[in-house]
Amino acid sequence: MADLLTTPPPAAAPRATPGFLGAFDAQEPPDWEGIVDCVHCGICLPQCPTYQVLGQEMDSPRGRVYLIRAAAEGRIGLTANFVTHMDRCLGCRACESACPSGVPFGRLLEAVRGQIERKVPRPFGRRLIGRLVLGTFPDRRRLGRALGLLRLYQRSGLQGLIRASRVLRAVPRLDAMERLLPALGTMPVALPARLEGEGASRGTVALLAGCVQALLFPEVHRATAWLLARAGYTVLVPPAQGCCGALHLHWGDREGARRLARANVAALAGADFVVTNAAGCGAALREYGHLLGDGAAADVAARARDVSELLAEHLPGPRQPLPLAVTYHEPCHLAHGQRVREAPRALLRAIPGLRLVELRDADVCCGSAGVYNLLEPAIAGELLARKLERIAQSGADIVATGNPGCLLQLRMGLGARGLPVRVHHPVELLAWSLEGRVPSAGEPPASGR
Repeated sequence: MADLLTTPPPAAAPRATPGFLGAFDAQEPPDWEGIVDCVHCGICLPQCPTYQVLGQEMDSPRGRVYLIRAAAEGRIGLTANFVTHMDRCLGCRACESACPSGVPFGRLLEAVRGQIERKVPRPFGRRLIGRLVLGTFPDRRRLGRALGLLRLYQRSGLQGLIRASRVLRAVPRLDAMERLLPALGTMPVALPARLEGEGASRGTVALLAGCVQALLFPEVHRATAWLLARAGYTVLVPPAQGCCGALHLHWGDREGARRLARANVAALAGADFVVTNAAGCGAALREYGHLLGDGAAADVAARARDVSELLAEHLPGPRQPLPLAVTYHEPCHLAHGQRVREAPRALLRAIPGLRLVELRDADVCCGSAGVYNLLEPAIAGELLARKLERIAQSGADIVATGNPGCLLQLRMGLGARGLPVRVHHPVELLAWSLEGRVPSAGEPPASGR
């Protein structure tokens, strides 16, 4: 397959002929214009995490686009090698930030994965993980029940026995899933459906509660709603909303993503802004117009904002000093998927006494990438090790990052390595500053939230 790189593509692209699909079928094939936008300049290669780890051309954006073009032109099929190189992609979209030609690599990858999931038989283990993830995480009731069982697993002492026995090392994907599990407290209390803004009104925001963030990191939701209200926004938490669909898009289940997106478009209509505090959810929201192709979805996408964007523009106060050294890890789908880079840093810089230490390679993926750390634990582990080394070099007390997958991945890695560095969402630090205190690890948030 590597010989493809020495064989130039045909001068006249046969895909231009109506009905020609090559290895793909007519159900949402990758966009031909997006494919041929790639001029194979190679600027994306050093930005690609999998290329950094593996050093293989076919595990770079340029190599993957070449494979996609070869499949679209019928020169190759959806072979095992083709699928492997597509599976290894993190979908971090760092290549999009680097690309001078504007290749929509994320959309190409999602379309190709949709084709693969429908046309290529998958191993039992991968199918099982898919059913568990897509059947549990996007459904808050199922996820809540699953987390209830996991609380019992932790509190009964069984977790300690399982980890001490190292029995899960024989099943790397299951071991990766178990190690990611954070310490689970009591079931979180749902946010009120409406929280009135304080002072001069800045309008209304509909907060996307999501699934993982709501149940694993409820303190982030509480800080988000409280800070937005302090900044003058009336916060709405529509009860009919659900999962954003990002996990389905990453997996290739575009129809499942559409079902979730349609429900959210109906639930989130009417507010001035649709706000998320999870980078992956925000990137999915901004793709609703493309995914659904209608005006209502495009309107939700246009009103989507990361919480840091609104808070950096209208900072609530008064703020008290936080004598902390903080470094910032950029979530891929915030930096590359939404092009939001400065707002989280501006929010952190506005906290008195806080010393913001820049993290080397801050925008390189930590290896979480949705469920990538479960599907490709070896590559994810190497990326995490590199990220932990950068964090250790920074000398920071706290790593701030704005995505639940990154929070889980970094907390797991730092704990396993024994580094005394905490990981929190930027809104938590801003809330601490308004409260005038830094909670100890595991301490519940102030009652004011």
